[in-house]
Amino acid sequence: MQKNNAVLKTKLFIVTPPFTQLNTPYPATAYIKGFLNTKNIESVQADLGIDVILELFSKKGLIDLFDFSNFRFQVSGSEVSDNSKRIFALQDEYIKTIDAVIQFLQGKNPTLALQICQEDFLPEASRFAQLEELDWAFGTMGTQDKAKHLATLYLEDISDFIVECVDENFGFSRYAERLGRSANSFDELYEALQQEPTYIDSILISILKEKMEAVKPTFFLISVPFPGNLYSAFRCAQWIKQHHPEVKISMGGGFPNTELRSLSDARVFEFFDFITLDDGEVPIEELIFNLENPNSNSYKRTFLLENGAVVYKNNSLKHDYKQAYVGTPDYSDLPLDKYISVIEIVNPMHRMWSDGRWNKLTMAHGCYWGKCTFCDISLDYIKVYEPVAANLLCDRMEDLMLQTGQNGFHFVDEAAPPALMRALALEILRRKLAVTWWTNIRFEKSFSKDLCLLLKASGCIAVSGGLEVASDRLLKLIDKGVTVEQVAKVTRNFTEAGIMVHAYLMYGYPTQTVQETVDSLEMVRQLFEAGILQSGFWHQFAMTAHSPVGLYPEKFGVIKVTEAIGTFANNDIDYTDSTGINHDKFSFGLKKSLFNFMHGICFDYELQDWFDFKIPKTKIDPDFIFNALEEGNDFNTKPNAKVVWLGGKPFVEAFTKSKKGRTWEMMAFTFHDKKESFNIQTNKEEGEWLVEILSKIAISNSKNYTFQEVKNDYEINLDDFELFWYSKPVNTLREFGLLVL
Repeated sequence: MQKNNAVLKTKLFIVTPPFTQLNTPYPATAYIKGFLNTKNIESVQADLGIDVILELFSKKGLIDLFDFSNFRFQVSGSEVSDNSKRIFALQDEYIKTIDAVIQFLQGKNPTLALQICQEDFLPEASRFAQLEELDWAFGTMGTQDKAKHLATLYLEDISDFIVECVDENFGFSRYAERLGRSANSFDELYEALQQEPTYIDSILISILKEKMEAVKPTFFLISVPFPGNLYSAFRCAQWIKQHHPEVKISMGGGFPNTELRSLSDARVFEFFDFITLDDGEVPIEELIFNLENPNSNSYKRTFLLENGAVVYKNNSLKHDYKQAYVGTPDYSDLPLDKYISVIEIVNPMHRMWSDGRWNKLTMAHGCYWGKCTFCDISLDYIKVYEPVAANLLCDRMEDLMLQTGQNGFHFVDEAAPPALMRALALEILRRKLAVTWWTNIRFEKSFSKDLCLLLKASGCIAVSGGLEVASDRLLKLIDKGVTVEQVAKVTRNFTEAGIMVHAYLMYGYPTQTVQETVDSLEMVRQLFEAGILQSGFWHQFAMTAHSPVGLYPEKFGVIKVTEAIGTFANNDIDYTDSTGINHDKFSFGLKKSLFNFMHGICFDYELQDWFDFKIPKTKIDPDFIFNALEEGNDFNTKPNAKVVWLGGKPFVEAFTKSKKGRTWEMMAFTFHDKKESFNIQTNKEEGEWLVEILSKIAISNSKNYTFQEVKNDYEINLDDFELFWYSKPVNTLREFGLLVL
């Protein structure tokens, strides 16, 4: 039987360890399962994070939790905060309400919202103190959303109690993250794994034990996307090695792809048999073949232990699969109806990461720009750019809607290409799909007003993009390929189309001065005040080994503190900046100001008010963004631009118009869109042409007409196309769905 087509006996168990998201599964296991389906390889997947959360946040889970924590309150000398004492005292209220609240957050108990909003149902601790500041926000929130936010605060109170009294490493979307972050040495993590399992570990292990007995796999794959998943991944592997030594274990995912590329500590292989890098399909396929055929020795991007030493093998002759052949992500086995939607921040854009169930897909492998100097552009997950055809993307969307019952999609691209977004939107509209979607972008000037309207019509509700440092000098140094002025215009186009915009912001980039940090904050303030940015997040710059800054620090005015390569994780690099500025001190003020801007308040505050140390005055013109948006329209339309009509067929009537003894024939058009009806009038010849051209450029047609083709068509029998194109009737149509893309 041929290697490529073999139906293998191996049974895989693919898991994501705690914790990633509460509201939707992390997609890596679904991607791999979808690929394995194309090879007829049997697999089962699990999200151990949601399993642990649902076990912990249940009536039985809280009874056990409070029993376990009781000793902290018995032991003399144990310092416990008043907040934890309050939660402990109210434990009966938490135990009584927890199951109903979790069901509500799963969307199964919507009527509970009325009781939660009366604010005498849920026990309240310190997290509820922020409510007084946010009372104004609830005027714009519906009952369901307000209840969801209150229920989230309630869960965060319990989380605070767990961190203080039960397990200091607990966090909803990460666990023991500190042990995984920048762990050049394996020592600290190894030491932690020699300790008795923590309370959270014991829940994880009991769930893992049950699943292993049910699945009975021969091969265990564990995906580790983030540092906060690493400790739990090792705990899972440790337990399997002890209790199922016959099962082989492999680790892959975002964390090893970026952090473990120079791994040399042999102790790691007390837990794992293999660690694979980059795209997982071929490495896993080769591992399966090797397990089935012990004499084979063909590996793709795989670390393993040989003669007590760590070796990296990449001797497979198989090429990585093109995106067209990796299959559709498969979410079966995952408890899609049990994920919980939470609202931590009432800002409607910011909440999308934690609220709602999203099917995750990718428009393109890698990044089409691939130049940003802070990014890991030397690694394949960025460097190897390969888009997926729009019709195949739509096929996958339709498959996933059937499988999951959900029509929400989050395209998790590094940066979705505008041309592919346009093609996808056209295909969605042609197929008449009712979908909701959002993605990550670059603030390209190609995101014109018309393109944004098309994206909105296809179901796009939000985009997130990197503004990074709102300073043109630094944007050039980053090689971002945009200016602040361009970002303003693009965000305006999205906002006016009804698409929300989130900006990733950065401070502490090499050579960034205090003045530039202050000026960046002023730019951000103006963008929010203009209403063209709805959400944002400040990240402090981190230098990574695989970025241009990390590879060529001398070009960016920084010096690496250490050149030594560790034996475990190697990505984040300590460095000193030639400016000598301590950027840490800006963190609180930048984030506090942004929190208020996101809620539409405090635009009139002086920038100095956000900081408890002296900062210079901004040098940015107070009307910089306003002036950037005032620039007039460019009337130059590219001949190869596509012309599309999103509206329906008009009702057309001919009539005669008379003036001063002259009569001429006219045509009246009545159009109906979803909200309103509108009318236009033209002369007979132009009207007859318009009827014909609207049917040709209608969204339902598979052929796309260019602007030049439309112009040529007009000029067969009529004169002066430009005069007609910029006339009142066509301008009206432009407002109601006649797009030039």
